[in-house]
Formats: sequence, C-alpha cells, structure tokens
Amino acid sequence: MERHLQKQNIAYKEFFFQLVLHALVFSFYVIDSSHPSKVNTFHWYDVVYFLNYTMANLIISYVLLPRFFYKKNYVAFFGLTFLTIALVIVLEELGIEKWFFPDSRGTGFPGVIFSLAQVLPVIVILSGFKFAWDALRNQRKVEELKAIIKEGELTFLKSQINPHFLFNNLNNLYSYAVVKSSKTPEIILELSSVLRYMLYECKEASVPLSKEIEHLRNFTRLYEMQIEERGEVTFEAPTDFSGFRIAPLILNVFIENAFKHSQTGQSEKIKIAIKLSINEDGNLIFICQNNYKHPGQVVRSGKGIGLINVKKRLKLLYPDGHVLDIQQSDIEYKVTLKMALNRN
Repeated sequence: MERHLQKQNIAYKEFFFQLVLHALVFSFYVIDSSHPSKVNTFHWYDVVYFLNYTMANLIISYVLLPRFFYKKNYVAFFGLTFLTIALVIVLEELGIEKWFFPDSRGTGFPGVIFSLAQVLPVIVILSGFKFAWDALRNQRKVEELKAIIKEGELTFLKSQINPHFLFNNLNNLYSYAVVKSSKTPEIILELSSVLRYMLYECKEASVPLSKEIEHLRNFTRLYEMQIEERGEVTFEAPTDFSGFRIAPLILNVFIENAFKHSQTGQSEKIKIAIKLSINEDGNLIFICQNNYKHPGQVVRSGKGIGLINVKKRLKLLYPDGHVLDIQQSDIEYKVTLKMALNRN
C-alpha cells in the first residue's frame, strides 16, 4: 500500500512538472510564431500546432524512451523517432496548414529543412526535459540502493563484533574457571554489563560519545582483570564529551588487540595505555599503545578479522573523516585514530 502511494505521488509530481513545462514552452512558441508587430496576439491555430508537437513528445517520451532507448535498442529508437517526426511534419503540412491557411502557407511545401527547423526545437525541448527527469529519478534510486547496501553491510559487520568478542572472552573465562580463580564471578559480571551495552544500548547508527566512553572503560576493566597483577593499564579520557556522537563499538577492537598482543609471549610488565581527547577542531583523537614480546615472529598488523572489520566500518561510516595510523616495532604496537565526529 505504501509503495503504491509512493508511486502515485511520483506520478502526480511528474504530471505537474510536464504541465508546467508544456505551458512554458507553449508561451515561448506563441511568441516566436506570432507576427513581430503582434507578439502578444493569441491564435487558436497555435494551439493545434502545439498539440501536434505534444502528441509526438508523448510518443517519444513515454513509449520510445522506456521501450527502446533505456533498453539500449538505439536503432529502433532513432528509427521510430524519425518516423514520428516525419508524421508530425506530414500532419502539419497536409492537414493543419491547409485547414488554417488554404490560400497562403497551405498552397505548397516549404521543404524538409524549413519544417524540421519549426518542429525539432519544440520536440527536443519537451523530450529532453523528460529524459532529464528520468535521469534524476534513476540517480535518486541508485543513491537509495547505495544507502540500503551500505546499511546492510554495516549491519553485517556490526553483527560480527559480538561473536568475535564472545569467542575470545569465553576462552578466557574457561581458563579461569578451570583453575577456580576468585576473579571468575567478577569477570562474568563485567562481561554481562558490556554485552548489555552491545546488544541493547547501541542499536542506533550513532550514540553519545559519553556513553561509548563509559562502555570502553568497562570493556578495558574486563580485560584488565584478566592480566591480574602482571602489568599496568591506564585509561585516560576527559569527563565531558557532551555534544558529540560516534558510531558504536568502533574502538573496541583496538583495545582488545592491545591486551591480546601484550600477553603474547609476555608474563609480566605488561603496559597498556589508552587515551581519548578532543582537539581544537572538534576531532576525536584515540591513542592505544601496548608493549609485547613476540615468540619468534612479529605480530602482523592488519591481519586479524576484527581489525579488518573495523577498517571496513571506518571506510563506510567516515570515508573522508578519519585517519588511522598503526605503528609497530619489535617491542611496541601503537594505534592512532583521528575521527571527525557528528554533533548533537
């Protein structure tokens, strides 16, 4: 029903557009075709001439364009268009001219070139505007389809976050449960609060930055409990982030990777530093760095599923509004992300 009403609305708009267009073209046609000394004089034969052109335009615009030109059958389109214009000239010269001007213009044929000069401008203008109207409508459809595809891709990418997060943390929980660690209940509690945010509080395309920061604190605390007393974790962020919005769950992966990399081949002296700030241009600056020791091979940046996922989301959500810099040495991994955020 809604789709039918939408089509009706488009049809009404096009009808009104064509009505106004024909009225404007007719007014110019009357001025051009009148005697120089009687520019504002109205003649009924002008209406008949213009109706002849209008019928040709309707055939070209609503029959030939959709059935042949838009289907790339150009030979048939141009051939039938030529026949339509020829029919217009025949009707004009053998019918209208002889009816209204039997003793003057209707006595002879002025020639093909002269007739085309009279007919073509009007038909080209009317049909050209119809072609432009269709092109704009099709462009709008393309943009709508792109938006739908983008939304679908973002939904798919976002849906991958929770399983990825759960997979890593359930493994950690299992290891703590096996050794009957006293931290297991606390980790489960923190995990439930983080999952509550992921599942219920970030369904919109963007969330207040303050809420996302609070989630990131809980997220960091969850992982911090897993390293126990083996290192130092700092989380620095201003308390006032009011007025800014951010795509949810877009920074989690960098923090998760920091903890994962730090624990690779390293049992103590883990150092993880997370810092968020807003610069003078209103851009978010996110820095996450960690130390690590690799057991015989370098931890390769950009190869994890989570990192590939977040890069795709950044490209879709902030195509020209982010700069991601990942630096890696033998002992340190550092991520710097600059983002142009939306405001409330």
